[in-house]
Amino acid sequence: MAEVTLDLRGQPKTEAYAELKTHALAILEGVDDDICAMATMSCLLHNAFGHLWTGFYRVVTPGKLLRVGPYQGTLGCLEITFGKGVCGTSAAKGETVVVPDVHAFPGHITCDGRSASEIVVPVYGRNRELLAVLDIDSEHKNTFDDVDRAALEDLVSWFQHRAS
Repeated sequence: MAEVTLDLRGQPKTEAYAELKTHALAILEGVDDDICAMATMSCLLHNAFGHLWTGFYRVVTPGKLLRVGPYQGTLGCLEITFGKGVCGTSAAKGETVVVPDVHAFPGHITCDGRSASEIVVPVYGRNRELLAVLDIDSEHKNTFDDVDRAALEDLVSWFQHRAS
């Protein structure tokens, strides 16, 4: 199963995310390494949906600084301050941020000029500490909705419940 990279484009989102979650959990069974899991999830999500950029920004200074972690896509911003841009806003608030049009988001940080919409999901560890944020960018406006939010929050809950 680990050699299979799913392409779920064209499937209804709820079905696609359910299949992706089953696949990801099977691959990550027994894994207790956050970076390994971030790399795996980035790859699976990126290839499954064909987004522009898919990856994680890790908390390196709690409450202050995020640094790029495992990702798929073009070069990402290397560091983002809490409260700045979509990633920093999600990290500071501790909640998912869905942006239908990044050009209308005050303070949006442009890492790739082709980005048009974005979703950023906080990633919590076993003790409810913020480990990272999952950042996904699309080159199309209005790509992400509540289905994406709920499914991605569910997927990254793996970090709270991972193997010990």
